[in-house]
Amino acid sequence: MTASSEPPRIPDFFILGHHKCGTTALYAMLGRHPQIYLPRLKEPRFLASDLRYPNPPGRTIVPETLEEYLALFDGAGPDQRAGEGSPMYLWSREAARNIAEIQPDARMIAILREPVSFLGSLHNHLLLHHVEREGDLGRALALEPARRRGQGGIGDCYWPQALLYSDHLEYVEQLRRYHAQFPKEQLLVLIYDDFRADNEATVRRVLRFLEVDDTVPVEAMERMPTNTRVRARRLDGAIRSLYAADRPWSRVARVSISALTTDNARKQTSRMLRRRVVYAKPQGPSEKLALELRRRFKPEVEALSGYIDRDLVAEWGYDKLG
Repeated sequence: MTASSEPPRIPDFFILGHHKCGTTALYAMLGRHPQIYLPRLKEPRFLASDLRYPNPPGRTIVPETLEEYLALFDGAGPDQRAGEGSPMYLWSREAARNIAEIQPDARMIAILREPVSFLGSLHNHLLLHHVEREGDLGRALALEPARRRGQGGIGDCYWPQALLYSDHLEYVEQLRRYHAQFPKEQLLVLIYDDFRADNEATVRRVLRFLEVDDTVPVEAMERMPTNTRVRARRLDGAIRSLYAADRPWSRVARVSISALTTDNARKQTSRMLRRRVVYAKPQGPSEKLALELRRRFKPEVEALSGYIDRDLVAEWGYDKLG
């Protein structure tokens, strides 16, 4: 049998998400294991058929067909577990069923984070990637009803669904979608705090779940949260347009700049501008907003505590709200 006639390799496991919960660090650590194969493209997001969006300028092109998707795993050896990590799979309403159709024996890893911390980090992330335009988290949340109607300043946003923040926090419903398709033992639910406190121990737990050698050396890696916020959004947008957009004026500008400076100098200038002027340290929600949000999402935390049989109400301090 020739290589071209081999059946396509189907992934064995999936890192489901959420965004900003350490999935990038987990992906990198698992990718170093000799019995695990992960493609270079971390987020194919192909199986979240309800959440697809056009590739934004300068971003990696993701697979558009099943054949292109499965080709990502061609390099997996016969003795390796092949996997992928698309954080939107947990949020998606279609991914669980789509995964079950192509791989009913899949192992899946979900990572959940305390709601207020998660919202703050997600908001910073969406600002950084020019999905969100409202710099104040409280006002962004207040816009959600209008945004559900296609209003609220979403305009030409390439990913308007991401701005419906409360949908990301339907933790119990998200887990139920997977438990409706798979036996409970095929879904591992992790808590972000555990991974942050001891990611090596958490990775070894994942290795045991995937039934690969959990005694191999594991290099601890700091999780990768959003560690910047955009404080000069217009300037950041201008820089991105200049270097990424395919518009006549930006092409002319790039040609003119190229004639005057070296490629290395341009990159250094762009990085310096963003570091000193565009970006700043992230800001979490105010104490008042954080308290309002904790009261709002306490019922979800209570439901999740019962669903996974872990007292997250106490661990996350929701028992002290008054």
